[in-house]
Amino acid sequence: MRGKVRLNTRQRQKASYTAALAALLVMGGIAVAGPSGLLAWSENLRLLDQREAQLAALQKERSALQNKVALLHPDHADPDMVGELLRSQLNVVHPDEVVIKLDD
Repeated sequence: MRGKVRLNTRQRQKASYTAALAALLVMGGIAVAGPSGLLAWSENLRLLDQREAQLAALQKERSALQNKVALLHPDHADPDMVGELLRSQLNVVHPDEVVIKLDD
């Protein structure tokens, strides 16, 4: 009877060690090859650099648009900006000006 109990206990212990080893191997595999693992680290850094460059370009564009809006404020509009918009959107020119069309 004692031999059977020891055998049963050893089998359980061996099974628990095997399960623990399997769990550690799975966690190690995820740490290396998972979506945020070591293999994906360089790809994540490249994407981060790309997004930061895109963000800088968008912030520059936003700053230019904010400047343009400030120049078109109804209370104190910039005459040069108003003239540029009139010429480009309404096709208005002075009689002494020459229009040269450029292909875009």
